[in-house]
Amino acid sequence: MQTSFPVALSAQLSMEKRLETIANNIANSRTAGFRAEEVKFEQLISRTAAEPVSFASEGETYLSTRSGELTLTGNPLDLAASGEGYFAFQGPNGPVYTRDGRMRINADGGLETMNGYAILDVGGAPLEINPNAGPIGVARDGMITQNGQQIGAVGLFAMPAGANLTRFENSGVIPDRAALPVIDFQNAGIVQGFVEGSNVNPVMEISRLIALQRAFDSAANLVQGSERSLDEAVKSLGSMS
Repeated sequence: MQTSFPVALSAQLSMEKRLETIANNIANSRTAGFRAEEVKFEQLISRTAAEPVSFASEGETYLSTRSGELTLTGNPLDLAASGEGYFAFQGPNGPVYTRDGRMRINADGGLETMNGYAILDVGGAPLEINPNAGPIGVARDGMITQNGQQIGAVGLFAMPAGANLTRFENSGVIPDRAALPVIDFQNAGIVQGFVEGSNVNPVMEISRLIALQRAFDSAANLVQGSERSLDEAVKSLGSMS
């Protein structure tokens, strides 16, 4: 039995999944706080044939946690997390974490994301600010001051080691285990007046896209060659009979 056809088919299925992630990464290369999606593939060995045959797995996706580039905006409601910290906001089903620190004050004085979700403090409570009491200052540890008074603290959280992250909307992530409040601000903290961009490298993603297209073409040629070989074998058997 020919093994090249199923091997090539498994490769095409894997590359199709990789293509989807690359396309999504490129589309969000300018989305604030966006985490690039990567795919991890494994080798599957089949021993049903006379010789072991290697197949590509479908692939397991995961979100990259590397930092994006910081851009100075000068807006006091723009915050960026340095190190490995994440901001938290109240999602529909519980806390959601993000590196997108663009914030605004709603009509009721609530501090919220650009999509209207309440920003949380370290204890998981929504933050409120007096919109008429002047500009705010945010320290490295998240402490908010207004008119010289401390009025709360923006929560900063760390993802547990080995946690699997699920994407929420464009820039949010939900871990499969509870995030931990950051208490050591020597290697992590908040920078006011900056926004973190996507951690996607567009040049690298386009290079991957080109390489993937070439690999896909090679797999397609292998499938076509297998089909021609099979057709010739069928014709040969038909002429012998």
